[in-house]
Amino acid sequence: MDNTKPYTKAPKPEIGRGCTFYYAPEGVAAKPCEGCYKLHETAWLEQYPQHTPTDIFEVRFKNTRRSYYQNVNNLPLERGDIVAVEASPGHDIGIVSLTGDMVARQMRRVGFNPYNGEFKKIYRKAKPYDIERWQEAIALEHETMITARQIAAEMGLNMKIGDVEYQGDKIKAIFYYIADERVDFRELIKVFAEQFHIRIEMK
Repeated sequence: MDNTKPYTKAPKPEIGRGCTFYYAPEGVAAKPCEGCYKLHETAWLEQYPQHTPTDIFEVRFKNTRRSYYQNVNNLPLERGDIVAVEASPGHDIGIVSLTGDMVARQMRRVGFNPYNGEFKKIYRKAKPYDIERWQEAIALEHETMITARQIAAEMGLNMKIGDVEYQGDKIKAIFYYIADERVDFRELIKVFAEQFHIRIEMK
C-alpha cells in the first residue's frame, strides 16, 4: 500500500507570508511567491557584484514584519530561501528577503539596531518538519483571532484584535491590536495564555 502523499497540483498561496505549501517526496515543503505579500521589495542591486561581504540577512515574516539575522553557520543562502531563525523563546520560520549590500542599506534606512549589540541567529534552512509545523501554526491564526476578539469583548476592553501571527514553532503568538486609548493587558494576557496554551506578545 502506497502511503505517500500526492503532489498538490495547485498549491494555495499563503498571502501573509508570500509563499505556497505543497507536498514533495521528502515531506511538506514551501516556496516563495514573488509579489504575494505586503511591502514587496525589489532587489535592484542583485545583478551587480556585492562589494560588502556580510553574514547579515533580512528575513521577512507575516505581512510587514521583518528583521535582521546573522548567518553564523555560513549557510549558502539566497533571497527566497526559507529559514529557521532564533526567537525568544524557541525558533521562528521566515523567508530571506535581502542579502549583501542591500541589507546594510536597508538597516540604515529603517534605523535598525540589534539588541545588546548582537544579532539573532539563522539556525538552518527550513527542513520538512519545520515547514509542516509552520503550516500547522498558520492554520491556527484565523480561529485564534476570532476567539481573542470574543474574549476581549467579554472583558469589556476598548480594543480590537486586528491579526494574529503564530511563531513557526507554535509556542508563541503575536496579537496585533488597535486601541484609541491605553489598555491594561495584564489580565487579558493571562486569559489568552490559558485559552491558547502559548506565550503571548501584544503589538
